[in-house]
Amino acid sequence: MKPHENRTYRKDVKSEGLVSFNISIKETDLWVSCDRDLKTKATDLVFEYRYQLETYIKSHPEFLTTLEAYPKDPYAPAIVKEMILSTRDLGVGPMASVAGAIAQYVGLGLLESADQVIVENGGDIFLKLKRRATVSMFAGDSPLSEKIGLSIPARLMPLGICSSSGEIGHSLSMGSADLICLLSQSTVLADGAATALGNKIRSKKDMEGFPEYAGNIDGLLGGIGIMGDMMATWGDVELIDL
Repeated sequence: MKPHENRTYRKDVKSEGLVSFNISIKETDLWVSCDRDLKTKATDLVFEYRYQLETYIKSHPEFLTTLEAYPKDPYAPAIVKEMILSTRDLGVGPMASVAGAIAQYVGLGLLESADQVIVENGGDIFLKLKRRATVSMFAGDSPLSEKIGLSIPARLMPLGICSSSGEIGHSLSMGSADLICLLSQSTVLADGAATALGNKIRSKKDMEGFPEYAGNIDGLLGGIGIMGDMMATWGDVELIDL
């Protein structure tokens, strides 16, 4: 079993000074770190937002299955509205942003009781620290996998850091990139955009267009793409050697 499949990569996470815990409810599997023990509150937040999504899907089943832009719904819960808004111009359905949405809304809820919060949801991250953070890039069988990282300054936080891959993970991707990782102050947008860009990258020639693709999406701050031994970057990203 590979690290992403049983989430053994979480054992390598170093969150000095923070309390870390796992929350697993149905498909949602979070690793949370805070500057105080907020597991009960985090669990309540997961139940709350899962309930909102599940209830909405029950009455709007197409929201779950569509791979295209979903129409605005003024009566939808806030998390659903943001998923719709963030994906409407990306060529993907709103559920492409669901992992980032759960991470963001749980993270924002925890920030009401904590100053520093990390919420990781299957590789999609909501990050708010008072210090610089390093995020390792896991890119499957690429020789660059876990050899480089993103150095994230505190000035960019709260920040969403979300990834998509055509080679690893369980999420639907129509592309072939080993890793597409994008940064945005909206974790919801970062997640949907990572899926959208991942769908475009099917060859190393496509990878050459990564900076242009990413630059055309409003709200992104930066990103990195990896396919085999090839890497492309765009925007406000600082790479470090791991």
